[in-house]
Amino acid sequence: MPHIAAAPAALLLALAALPVGALSSAQARSTQDEMMQLEPSERIEQVCNTRAMGEVQRAGKGLRPDELVAYAYRDPVVKGWKIKAPGAAVRSGGTWYHIAYECETAHEGLDVTSFHYTLGAAIPTSEWGAHYLVGQ
Repeated sequence: MPHIAAAPAALLLALAALPVGALSSAQARSTQDEMMQLEPSERIEQVCNTRAMGEVQRAGKGLRPDELVAYAYRDPVVKGWKIKAPGAAVRSGGTWYHIAYECETAHEGLDVTSFHYTLGAAIPTSEWGAHYLVGQ
């Protein structure tokens, strides 16, 4: 079930698509200030969701993620500055896919220091409603 306040979608999508080091220092400070407004567990989830979308896009499989739900099939577990999201889902081109990730952060959840993910199969549209997955 939904349990976090989402960071602005436009902000997260823009961050996911940017190459490392692409933000000016003023833009980075503004983004950091916005992220610091979130509770630590929410911030970690948002930062790691953004990283997951960027990794999926950069994997070269033709996917361009625009949404990720970390709690779709199982609640993520946040311990300290780490999150495990074994039942997440990522949307690309109007199709949802299973994804599981583990992410470790530093600097109060703002920087990803370790990230691993597994992308799974497409999720049938018949399951979307029960798992908080919406079409585009």
